[in-house]
Amino acid sequence: MRKPDYTQLLKVLNKQVPDRPTLYEFFLNGPLYKKLAAGEASVKGDGLDHERLMIHGFKNAGYDYVSLPASGFYFPGKQRDHIRTQSLNDADSIYDWESYEKYEWLEPESYDCKILDMAQEEMPEGMGVVAYGPSGVLENTIALIGFDNLCMLIYDEPDLAKQVFDDVGSRLLKYYQMAAEHPAVIALMSNDDWGFNTATMLSPADMRKYVFPWHKKIVAAGHAKGKPVMLHSCGYLEEVMEDIIEDMKFDAKHSFEDTILSIEDSYEKYKGRIALLGGMDVDFVCRATPEEVAARSRAMIERASVCGGYALGTGNSVPEYVPQEQYLAMIDVVRK
Repeated sequence: MRKPDYTQLLKVLNKQVPDRPTLYEFFLNGPLYKKLAAGEASVKGDGLDHERLMIHGFKNAGYDYVSLPASGFYFPGKQRDHIRTQSLNDADSIYDWESYEKYEWLEPESYDCKILDMAQEEMPEGMGVVAYGPSGVLENTIALIGFDNLCMLIYDEPDLAKQVFDDVGSRLLKYYQMAAEHPAVIALMSNDDWGFNTATMLSPADMRKYVFPWHKKIVAAGHAKGKPVMLHSCGYLEEVMEDIIEDMKFDAKHSFEDTILSIEDSYEKYKGRIALLGGMDVDFVCRATPEEVAARSRAMIERASVCGGYALGTGNSVPEYVPQEQYLAMIDVVRK
């Protein structure tokens, strides 16, 4: 088992060639964490046992970091059923000024950093935390209002729409400012899905008006503490990639789908301007043979060996339906 060295991930995020091939993933899944942790994670019953499992799972898989939330801060909303598919319209917390006034906002300052404190004690030397958020500016606003309702609100009550975006964005900014100050955190990830398969969820103009200004501030908050900031966002984002790179100044982009723009094509288009993470399409990893997964992963590592700025991983994450054999074939390209 190789020892973690988070400076390798930092080299990737700085668009450099790491000293050795490097892995990146947003999250794995419960059975895989247990398999990879191999009984190393102690059970203490303090509410942080899952996070301990994640730390040892990431470590034993060969990652130089672990993805963790900075705290338990969240945006209260409608209680949803635990089903695999959720409607973007399943929200009714805020729909007019009266419901807005009744909504009880939580504050990031009310939550401690015990997750990060535990990680600092549990992680071996050389390992760091990539702190992610309780979803992002657009996702949380949609969760409070509903997607169709939000589109109508932007048209009928733009002042109310902007107020909700600003209330969400300002709290997420504070959340990331607090995360960036913690010594266990080596980088931040702003996770906020912005697109469908063929377009951004809101028009680029509305994204620039309501969503992007807060992400720009989140990136600046990370940079002010010397912490790189990556964007995790699914969907078609080609119309706003210049905003991502030049305006918001994200250091890296994560989440790729072959049906939109493959990681190979994305790398050739954007290498040297922004680091690119993962990209082994989840559908491909599920359907291909382990040998095919390994071959594509190896080819991508070789493609990025000169210009750097790339870490190997899936296009999005590793849910339970991803066959473990294919996932292991991918990471073995790096860890062996």
